[in-house]
Amino acid sequence: MPNVKIERALISVSDKNGLIPFAQELHKLKVEIISTGGTLKALKDAGIPAIPIDEVTGFPEMMEGRVKTLHPKVHGGLLYRRDKETHVQQAREHGIRPIDLVVVNLYPFEKVTSDPHVELETAIENIDIGGPSMLRSAAKNAAAVTVVCDPSDYAAVLDELKQHQGAVSDETRFRLAVKVFDRTASYDRAINDFFSSRCNGNGQALPASVSFKYTKAQDLRYGENPHQRAALYVAQGRPLPKYCQQLHGKELSYNNIMDIAAALDVIREFQNPAACVIKHNNPCGIAEAADIGAAIDQAVEGDPVSAFGGIVAINKTCDSKIAKQIFEKLNFFEVLIAPVYEKEALEFLKTRKNLRLIESGVLDEDGLECRFLKQGALLVQDADPRVAPSADAFKKELKVVTQKQPTPKELDELIFAFKCVKVVKSNAIVLTQGTKTVGIGAGQMSRVDSVDIACRKAGEKTKGAILASDAFFPMPDSIEIAAKHGIRAIIQPGGSIKDPDVIAACDKSGIPMVFTGKRHFKH
Repeated sequence: MPNVKIERALISVSDKNGLIPFAQELHKLKVEIISTGGTLKALKDAGIPAIPIDEVTGFPEMMEGRVKTLHPKVHGGLLYRRDKETHVQQAREHGIRPIDLVVVNLYPFEKVTSDPHVELETAIENIDIGGPSMLRSAAKNAAAVTVVCDPSDYAAVLDELKQHQGAVSDETRFRLAVKVFDRTASYDRAINDFFSSRCNGNGQALPASVSFKYTKAQDLRYGENPHQRAALYVAQGRPLPKYCQQLHGKELSYNNIMDIAAALDVIREFQNPAACVIKHNNPCGIAEAADIGAAIDQAVEGDPVSAFGGIVAINKTCDSKIAKQIFEKLNFFEVLIAPVYEKEALEFLKTRKNLRLIESGVLDEDGLECRFLKQGALLVQDADPRVAPSADAFKKELKVVTQKQPTPKELDELIFAFKCVKVVKSNAIVLTQGTKTVGIGAGQMSRVDSVDIACRKAGEKTKGAILASDAFFPMPDSIEIAAKHGIRAIIQPGGSIKDPDVIAACDKSGIPMVFTGKRHFKH
């Protein structure tokens, strides 16, 4: 169909950004405007003539606005084909006038339900019914109707109206219709996901189906390697997570973002001042201390060689003193992450041109983790929750399985070590002294190899260290190596068929060992 002149428009929007300038231009082009509820009031307050929807339908808006546009004189005006004589005749018989332009955006369901504490009634009242119906009707008849669901398209539509004597091209109508079907699909998907999660009894069962709609936020320079393309996407209707937004520095890379996510997984385990250094998606140093300054020092000292060029994360405010200390301790690092930066700290840190600064804000609650596989498969699981939100409650879950009992101080150190090993790639072994790591063995095919690596990394600090394992020991050989290096106490999930042999090896060496009963693989 050739360009279609716009003479009559229906405008009903939740997001009123850009509404008034757009409507003013439509009025100048002598477009008759029909409107509803809050949109109608906004137009009239701005002095823009608009016809109330009930004058078109002959039926009042009612039930707090739930019923207003679901009427044949609205949907007939959108859907009837202008090129079919029977449609034209039926429209004429029933007093249905054409609507050439629909400007509708939807109730903010996604935004409202992004609050994990949203009330069910509030979510329900933010389900738009008439809006998606009008959008779909208009988009189905894009051969004759222009439909706009996004304020960012106002300018393009106005440009076409001015260029084509009040008409919009077929190409633009089709593009806008495609955008509508994309928008309504993602809207319905968000509603389904929200209610499915409620239906599943607070996460007791995974949903029967999952669907995703992500919008490209930015292209990245490349992926894990220069020959791989990469981009960052965000769930449609949701804001870009704070940890993907920079305050300063070079553009974030694919690997940077992966490491930032890993750092946040580490730092959220700790309530007291804590710091970590991440390298290649694994922590090379973690520490908890009385203050952030001490935690940073101890995290870097956990493996100063590996820390060079890594990512540093802290869980408390970064002030100017802390900012300067980080540079004194670690001259070169890629990214600094903090929940908040004081103004003076930012001014100092921004003198480093390439340093990427991330303000994480409050970290999200646990949810689902998804991994896309090749050939259309998807793995979905619950995110692994924090090890010990309450240390006292966690202590009650622990089981001492050896003859020798850990002291109360050792028990606290064991819990710290287990928090650390939970965030290291499997097979994972972590050695700690007090509340700092001194040796980490990660990602090995054999657990005994991870023990060897952790002990080698720790060197002389192995003697008297705590050892934590993310999963059970399949054989007593790891215990024998630990004993030779002077390990003081061990914490592990337990559950191996060889547990009696492992316990016997600890008893033989006089090493107290604690079972947590919960494995924390991180593949």
